Amino acid sequence: MKNQATELIELIGQQGSKKNTEIIAITSGKGGVGKSSISANLSYTLCKMGYKVAVFDADIGLANLDLIFGVKAHKTILNVLKGECELKNIIIPIESGLYLIPGDSGDEIFNYISEDSVARLVGESEILSDLDFLIIDTGAGIGGITQKFLESSDTLIVVTMPDPSAITDAYAAIKVNAKTRNQIYMILNMVKTSKEAENVYLKMKQIAYKNMENLSLELLGYVPLSSSISSATRGRTLFARVDPGDGASSQLRNIANKILQKRERKVLSSKESGFGSFFQRLLKYL
Repeated sequence: MKNQATELIELIGQQGSKKNTEIIAITSGKGGVGKSSISANLSYTLCKMGYKVAVFDADIGLANLDLIFGVKAHKTILNVLKGECELKNIIIPIESGLYLIPGDSGDEIFNYISEDSVARLVGESEILSDLDFLIIDTGAGIGGITQKFLESSDTLIVVTMPDPSAITDAYAAIKVNAKTRNQIYMILNMVKTSKEAENVYLKMKQIAYKNMENLSLELLGYVPLSSSISSATRGRTLFARVDPGDGASSQLRNIANKILQKRERKVLSSKESGFGSFFQRLLKYL
């Protein structure tokens, strides 16, 4: 009888050549703005557009993507770094072309990121060598742990909502990350109208440009308030899957299309690409 790891290898297939994987970190200034829901549903949307996507649950404070996807994670990346199992043993296929890499709800993971553990991880990550996108769902806030994940990524997306405290915290996250990158993207979640999203973005952009030299802050799009999202959350599933015709799902497809358009114009590094290489970058910031 085949075990899960064997079935996973067959499902992903044998890769003949490596792709340049774009590593996208999704973060927020504070919790409760729907960051993880955006990460999961955006990953699913990109998958449905024909791209191979893996999502790494790097929300150290609250690793819960398995609940959002409606699956059960028995082992996490911490078990891999400890040498208790291989990477292929923890990867959860959500469906063809979409995979979850479970994280651990605690900062113990950083105690096991070493040259030896990362070298082993890189050796095992061939199974994910043909990813188009690696989505990193990070923790909220501007703590040191979250920053290490953000600095190791190619692209940074800040999720916020039209709430004064959420906007203030999103601005703080943008300000901190503007020190190390000149391009940051935003997604406005839980908005009532497109006008509301545009107004929040323009005010944020105006303040940011006054205080941060050389920063390009761009709005990728918005996701409106929707009963489909609430229903999907209660049912532990994806709103983009259960109600693809809803306004929220439609707007998420627009966001995905913008990401794809930018990817076509972007030159990704061929030296450091993929899940294992993400941890090589991460090692530099520890």
